[in-house]
Amino acid sequence: MSPIVAVCVCSDYFEVDEGGELCLKPGTMGPRLMVTYKEPGTFQFRKTDYPWAARVYVRVQGGGGGSAGANAAANQCTVRPGGAGGGYAESLLNLSALGAVETVVVGPGGTAGTGNNPGGAGGTSSFGGFVVAQGGDGGTAAQGSGTAPDAVQGPAGPFAGSGQWASGGGAGGGGIRLSGTNGLSGAGGESHLGHGGLARASEGPGTAPRGYGGGAGGALSYGAAENGMEGGNGIVIVWVLG
Repeated sequence: MSPIVAVCVCSDYFEVDEGGELCLKPGTMGPRLMVTYKEPGTFQFRKTDYPWAARVYVRVQGGGGGSAGANAAANQCTVRPGGAGGGYAESLLNLSALGAVETVVVGPGGTAGTGNNPGGAGGTSSFGGFVVAQGGDGGTAAQGSGTAPDAVQGPAGPFAGSGQWASGGGAGGGGIRLSGTNGLSGAGGESHLGHGGLARASEGPGTAPRGYGGGAGGALSYGAAENGMEGGNGIVIVWVLG
């Protein structure tokens, strides 16, 4: 006769289902899958795609602001501030709190200004109505062409959105003109998941941010037409927990 073997298991993590099989309890397995929405647009998160899930940890980054174009007159200078960085929010949510389908929105980075036009604002990113992060404002085109010393202020960062933890984005950096041949544009605002474009002292277009949600750096013109730069796109990251 075979010996009887008894096995003890921890009831905190295991349970016996209706078929008599020993199973892990839902919600005790931690992160099992990361779902990322990187492209700007609208998507759907369906609970039925993850029948084993118990919770989701959602991270939402708003889009960064674009920077303005600069076109100074010959032998003059125009500097532009940077765009603001997008806001950020996160939440840990029970799957039971979600609807059957939740809408996911990834905010685009703000558009680049051309000529002497401002940059566009970054778009808001969200996961349903639970987690929302606002986009950053675009850089302004307030400074005219000239040679006299002058400073321009960058846009303020967006306010915090909604979530269990939320933060506004970084302000766009200001620019300064010292003369018709010497100036410094503004750096782009920082974001939680990215970095703003750099400030520039040489003539050229706005500078690109890195990562997600950073503001574009400002353009600088000593007489040539220079475009601004697009802000960084947002992103939504969903960790699915078993």
